[in-house]
Amino acid sequence: MTTRIRKVAVLGAGVMGSGIAAHLANSGVRALLLDIVPPKAAPGEDTSSKAFRNKFAQGALANLRKQKPSPIVSGEVFTNIEVGNFEDDLHRIAECDWVVEVVKEDLKIKQDLFAKVEKLIRPGTIVSSNTSGMSIVGMTEGRGAEFKKNFLVTHFFNPVRYMKLLELVAGKETAPEVLKTLHRFGEEVLGKGIVYGKDTTNFIANRIGVYGMMRTIAAMDKAELSIEEVDKIFGPAMGRPKSAVFRTADIVGLDTFTHVAKNCYDTLTHDEERDVFASPAFLQKMVEKGMLGDKSGGGFYKKQGKDILALDLKTLEYRPQAKVRYESLGAARDIEDVRERVASVMNAEDKAAKFAEGVTLDVLAYTSRRIPEIADDVVNVDRGVRWGFGWDLGPFEVWDAYGVKKGVERMKALGLKPAAWVEEMLAAGRASFYGVENGKDTYWDIPSKSVKVVPENARTQRVEYLKRGNKKIAGNDGATLWDLGDGATLLEFHTKMNSIDDQIIEMMNTALDETEKNHKGLVIGNDGSNFSAGANIVALLWAAKSGEFESIRKLVTGFQAVNQRMRYSPVPVVTAPFNLTLGGGAEVTMGGNAIQASAELYMGLVEVGVGLIPGGGGNMQLLRNVYGPFGTDKDFDFFPFLKKIFLTIGMAKVATSAEEAREAGFLTQADGISANRDFLLSDAKARVLGMADAGFKAPRPTRFRLPGTSGAATIDMMLYDMELNGQVSAHDRKIAQKLAKVLTGGNTSPSLLVTEERLLELEAEAFLSLCGEEKTQDRLQHMIEKGKPLRN
Repeated sequence: MTTRIRKVAVLGAGVMGSGIAAHLANSGVRALLLDIVPPKAAPGEDTSSKAFRNKFAQGALANLRKQKPSPIVSGEVFTNIEVGNFEDDLHRIAECDWVVEVVKEDLKIKQDLFAKVEKLIRPGTIVSSNTSGMSIVGMTEGRGAEFKKNFLVTHFFNPVRYMKLLELVAGKETAPEVLKTLHRFGEEVLGKGIVYGKDTTNFIANRIGVYGMMRTIAAMDKAELSIEEVDKIFGPAMGRPKSAVFRTADIVGLDTFTHVAKNCYDTLTHDEERDVFASPAFLQKMVEKGMLGDKSGGGFYKKQGKDILALDLKTLEYRPQAKVRYESLGAARDIEDVRERVASVMNAEDKAAKFAEGVTLDVLAYTSRRIPEIADDVVNVDRGVRWGFGWDLGPFEVWDAYGVKKGVERMKALGLKPAAWVEEMLAAGRASFYGVENGKDTYWDIPSKSVKVVPENARTQRVEYLKRGNKKIAGNDGATLWDLGDGATLLEFHTKMNSIDDQIIEMMNTALDETEKNHKGLVIGNDGSNFSAGANIVALLWAAKSGEFESIRKLVTGFQAVNQRMRYSPVPVVTAPFNLTLGGGAEVTMGGNAIQASAELYMGLVEVGVGLIPGGGGNMQLLRNVYGPFGTDKDFDFFPFLKKIFLTIGMAKVATSAEEAREAGFLTQADGISANRDFLLSDAKARVLGMADAGFKAPRPTRFRLPGTSGAATIDMMLYDMELNGQVSAHDRKIAQKLAKVLTGGNTSPSLLVTEERLLELEAEAFLSLCGEEKTQDRLQHMIEKGKPLRN
């Protein structure tokens, strides 16, 4: 049997098939993407040409380039994808270690394709289907024992790059080694969260998620709620994505959503809540009229100019959205802990809260009754719904937040029926589905009626585990230093959005003091939603308007100094960025000796958006990364390097993946990328210890051969033309002039070498002068109030 997957054949180049191929390529795995030969030719097309015969698969690649959000992490990943067609190229699946079928949800089509596949694959090749509704028994009818041993369902969620869930469903004859291989590959190479479902209709996530959406839709008419009210209730206030219910349906597509619901209704004849899956008349009419959501330009919502209109479900006409205001939802905005937030809404007394409580308890009771039908335990169910639908808490985690005993009592009062095993758990003295024992997460295991440790990969590391182990070394309101074990320390930021302030700078110095004295190396990372969204611009604006420029200078030079101290410390420093890593967050990241980044990284020096330039060393750091290796070489033309860096900073470009960040120069070729965010901190720890154990020595400071005033003048000529043509404002030009002066080295010439310290001096001077500009202060104010840049 295959144990190492190097190349994968994807059979079917539709939205899901091409998305799977793209994510394989994102992960460095070669993919062979095949589809049918087009049944019809356009006038003049050569039906014998590869261009025609591979048209569907080749067209899928073209669509991948255009899709938003992008399914690819870099345009370079297309080199990992080959295309072909079923008639000419199906024999090439013999080159592959895994074959995944993603064709039309038609049993006969799948059976016929698998009959061909069986004859062409190498012995031991894993074969799977991405179906979400068809049984393994039906799909493998007529296949041999060897084929069935290596067959399973691998159900990805769309969009494949962004949705963490991968459901694995084994057949009765699937070998355990096959599951083990794909579990490891999916988790460690593709970065997925693995959930084990059973061979039942729509498996785990869609069964529960779609039930929840359909139950919500069914209850809203009686509650006299509009679609925007429902989405506001079941959005972040209840630990759900902003897309909530109806916006989620628009994104998925109402045709797809109703198809999944219909599949449940048609096949789940034993389900006591089967009727919930029957689409209401208005939903059927919407599909008939082509109101399918984003793919058709309108569904439950429709964009008209700058406005987003909402659908009136009685008339199926669009109207302006009404403001949604409920006391329970307003109070929830101020509660950071998601468990407390969900409980506060469900325990409130207004209309929104009662609707949230009633629908949620219905879904929780239904979910409890689906075990062991769809899964054997609460862990797989919770992970499936969290990772597949973007909930912050799975159903049983929500129930724990509300209170299990209280939930059971309230369900009975509402005429709902929780599963008998829940009451058996309570009777056994266990008050919650989850707990913590000896620092480990535990759950109530239903078959054994006992507490077990939640299974997870050994590479999983979280700050929460360090808290439980009392591993704190030092801390203040902005950051905490933890003992990561084996000689490594971890500095965790925990301000709002992990924005950089004087408290964080203080703890960065403390972390270096402690690590240099007693440990091998330092990691900077955290468990938050984002690594760091930049500097605290509220405090910066207050200081600028108050004329506290000396305090700004101390903050800026202090931040520069600690970033430089990290770089040249005698112990290695590894930064572990993920998600939003902007402005000061990017400067901390580049300040270390190495980066271990999450694959999903949104990194950029975006200060020009608030009328500034980077002030914590970012200009010099990017110059060091991109131009530094050639900085003293007389034979290199520095201007192409300077142009790249100037445009990256001046246009506030944000890389939308770790691979793009590498291409932009924020990361280097030597830096690492973790496919699975759960492994980021342990991967960073392994990197920093590896550096220390290999005899780490701090790098030499970089010196740069730069053009000086002549280079700045050349850039300003371009800016002058742009201002004349209305492409930039006068203030934009002023900011860009300051940036140009820093990047070109100030008053220097190519015959001299500019030090890092001199560039930092120029940067601090430019930053401070811009802080004093009224138009910059207006931009800061606008960003704080509106959350978007002001062009003045």
